[in-house]
Amino acid sequence: MTGVAVCCGTVSSIKSLWETRIKKTKQDLQKQQDLKAGVGRVRHNWEDRITLAKLKEKVVTAEGRVILRLENEEWKTLPKVLVHFSQLMEWHLHRIGLERIPSFVSSFENLIVLDLSRNAITEIPKEIGKMAKLRELLVSYNRVQSVPGELGCCQNLEKLELAGNRDLDQLPAEISDLKKLYHLDLSLNQFTEIPESVVSLPALEWLDMGGNRLQCLPIDIHRMERLHTMWLQRNELEFLPDNICYMPNLDTLVLSNNKLQDIPSMMEDMNNLRFVNFRDNPLTYEVKLSAVPNKSEDDEEDDREMFGRDFMRLYCQEARKRVNATLDSHSVNPPGLNYTAELNVNLKALAESVPVSL
Repeated sequence: MTGVAVCCGTVSSIKSLWETRIKKTKQDLQKQQDLKAGVGRVRHNWEDRITLAKLKEKVVTAEGRVILRLENEEWKTLPKVLVHFSQLMEWHLHRIGLERIPSFVSSFENLIVLDLSRNAITEIPKEIGKMAKLRELLVSYNRVQSVPGELGCCQNLEKLELAGNRDLDQLPAEISDLKKLYHLDLSLNQFTEIPESVVSLPALEWLDMGGNRLQCLPIDIHRMERLHTMWLQRNELEFLPDNICYMPNLDTLVLSNNKLQDIPSMMEDMNNLRFVNFRDNPLTYEVKLSAVPNKSEDDEEDDREMFGRDFMRLYCQEARKRVNATLDSHSVNPPGLNYTAELNVNLKALAESVPVSL
């Protein structure tokens, strides 16, 4: 019996010893994990401090505005520690390889300008709609494929640039809610028409849709009453709607490199046009301006650009002569009747009867 008791006591001692060792091992492992976590937190804190210090060097103040400027550096993502600079009013982040706009951008309540041109951004977050003070959103030359409807909530937005985003071909209807937007750049994209939401913008003054795939302009384009500059070069336009003649503030119209075959005759009376360009279009009639004496070839070329209005008027006059000559040759007109003039009067009366706004 004594031997059995000794044996049992030995086993119990060994078991207790192993349990003690296992417990100590677990405690040691836990200490190591806690130590690693502590080291990780310390290292993370140090990394955050280093990042903050690096960003702080890029913060400047100009004309009373606190501005963050980053250019030609590597910042594919923006660190969350950026929220420590809540006083920022402008971001100018160019060529930094940025792939996404962080959702925490909406926490910058004082942000007025968000300039993220020439990066690799693929989408604009919905949180952009929470930025009530934002006036300028510049996201040109990125890879944006769509625009969220929430952007229409940025009631103070005045300037929007989305040029050169390759596959962008639509805008949400909510864009028309931007009552203060006066500058819009949609050039170098894939639009086949001017979106209705753009035509409906009440304050729009400057529009660039050059380098798209526009095939026609909206018939009610004259609804864009405040528009003074319209760039439509390098598209696929074949004709212009007559109502373009009833845009009272339009003073710059660029239509070079399209497929236009004619110019509406009533455009001759658009005295508000300061600059117009119809170069490189397959127009029906060939019209040449008279060369200016004592001018070099380059100067003459410049003058031809500057006198686009003269070209337009001369073309309209030539077209009228050709039409009259054709009608006269077929004895269509009664004696003394100027058919083209009467036609223009009728067209003008018809256009004036069309409601200005829908």
